[in-house]
Amino acid sequence: MDKTIELKQIRNEVWNLKESPLYQYRTQNKYYPVIGEGNHDAKIMFIGEAPGEHEAKQGRPFCGAAGQVLTEMCTSIGLKRSDVYVTNIVKDRPPGNRDPLPEEIALYAPFLDKQILIIQPDVIATLGRFSMRYIAEKYNLGDKITGISHVHGKTFEAWADYGVITIVPLFHPAVALYKADQRAILFQDFQVFKSFI
Repeated sequence: MDKTIELKQIRNEVWNLKESPLYQYRTQNKYYPVIGEGNHDAKIMFIGEAPGEHEAKQGRPFCGAAGQVLTEMCTSIGLKRSDVYVTNIVKDRPPGNRDPLPEEIALYAPFLDKQILIIQPDVIATLGRFSMRYIAEKYNLGDKITGISHVHGKTFEAWADYGVITIVPLFHPAVALYKADQRAILFQDFQVFKSFI
């Protein structure tokens, strides 16, 4: 089946996900679900945690200030943002930008799993601790991928249904907005992707 059609099916399912505790919040605020965007044949997939307000208003992942940092990091190594695929585990905005709850992650994660299978990236880069924890457990790396401060920017080999993949945990780009020293670390960690372009 065509990848675009398959990804649209995911969008439609999430759009009508009335059993989600975030569905009513989305509809009351006239928000959109944020499914993902980018190249459907991307070698690199970035996975964040959940959309913020900017993202929910536009239905696009990482389109606010943190997204600008992500775009700058891509540009810094000669990577176009349009060449990668960007998404989140949770596809609807949690109220007040709070962290996603375990039951929300459990509800939305199967959609992410389907996206990974459709796109079949060579590299999965996690942005923040929630996506790092989920991906580490999904690919049986929980014993190797521990606290993000120890593993950020490192590569871990894993086995997906379609072959060998590389997992790269990263700090969430939002940290660069609040901590100048973290910005330099993020850009340094991003150098790891040069070998996959």
